[in-house]
Amino acid sequence: MPAETLNCPMCGAPASSDASSCEHCGARLATVACPSCFGLLFQGAKFCSHCGAKVDRTEVDADAPEKCPRCRVDMEAVQIGKTHLHECPKCEGIWADSDSLQEICADREEQAAVLGMPTLLQAGSAVDVEANIRYVPCPICAKLMNRVNFARCSGVVVDVCREHGTWFDRDELRRIIEFIRAGGFEKERLREIDELQQQRRQLESTRRDMAMEVNARETGLGYSDRHLGISLVGSVLQSIFR
Repeated sequence: MPAETLNCPMCGAPASSDASSCEHCGARLATVACPSCFGLLFQGAKFCSHCGAKVDRTEVDADAPEKCPRCRVDMEAVQIGKTHLHECPKCEGIWADSDSLQEICADREEQAAVLGMPTLLQAGSAVDVEANIRYVPCPICAKLMNRVNFARCSGVVVDVCREHGTWFDRDELRRIIEFIRAGGFEKERLREIDELQQQRRQLESTRRDMAMEVNARETGLGYSDRHLGISLVGSVLQSIFR
């Protein structure tokens, strides 16, 4: 949908399709509402502008208020399709607990396997690096979370609490979904297998070198001594057959 056709649902002022709030009245314009790719959509949209899926978003009552790690305001508990998430109304970041994220990843990878992988991952995806890196606290335990490159090769750096969940800044969850659907997990598995094979070959080579060294010590001959012995045997054989 062209940006010039979008208008603020509160005051009617024109707004860009990627704007998160109205410049005139401050009303919120974009929310995560796509149950398929979790893309940010303009308020009032019926279908996702990223993947075409039908919008399915319901705000639910939270068991307890949870603060946005970035803005420190209360997040909204929402159900996007069948997935329970928390969204910050100020920065549009998303908090996904460990179970929800595991379900999202497994479901999207299964879709990729069934439907095929229509896009190819670029080798060595660049990682987005913030100018001023700031570690943020987990909304549950308040401990500072680790910053990791999701799946080690996605190029999307997320904030992770190993015990409670993962924080995605604006639009990062949608980018992760694209990564999974493009075969990102399979690429990482192949890379890990290759690493393991290289480590195994290196270990076997080290074991062989150590065995040769132990054998040399047991026979009381170093490499130079054994080489000299072989040379002398060769000289004797040559003198016999002359």
